[in-house]
Amino acid sequence: MSDLPVTSEKASPKDVFLRLLSIITLYASACGFLTLLFQFINIFLPDALNPYERTGAISTIRWSISSLVVIFPVYFLTSWYLNKSYRENPLKRNLRVRRWLIYFTLFIAALIIIGDLVTLVYNLLSGELTARFLLKILAVLFVSGSVFGYYFWDVRKHKTE
Repeated sequence: MSDLPVTSEKASPKDVFLRLLSIITLYASACGFLTLLFQFINIFLPDALNPYERTGAISTIRWSISSLVVIFPVYFLTSWYLNKSYRENPLKRNLRVRRWLIYFTLFIAALIIIGDLVTLVYNLLSGELTARFLLKILAVLFVSGSVFGYYFWDVRKHKTE
């Protein structure tokens, strides 16, 4: 059973579309940002065994920036519009589609955090810790932790309404 009150409000196709657009653009933005961070790490801490990595990193940085310039504003505007509609009609905050997508996002973020920490411990036990590896672990932890933290806060904040 969910912590949120059940609503008799039905989700319209517009509600489903906007929630899906918001979540998918969030995932794409997080992946684009994480890819950008990884490539900056690859440039500033190059792999001595792969001298051609820098060429690929520059191309990937261009792609990540291009996708972020387009996708993140869509996420931001969609989220803004949805939050505006929740203020106008608070029952929409409790729509089943919204709750499912938020809890799915929390689930995915938690799995990524757990996998990230398992990878850290495995490499620590293997004695294969490098600054480059640690920075990538921290990048994944930062991005997934930010997504998890925001949506967890959102669920807790509106739990009693």
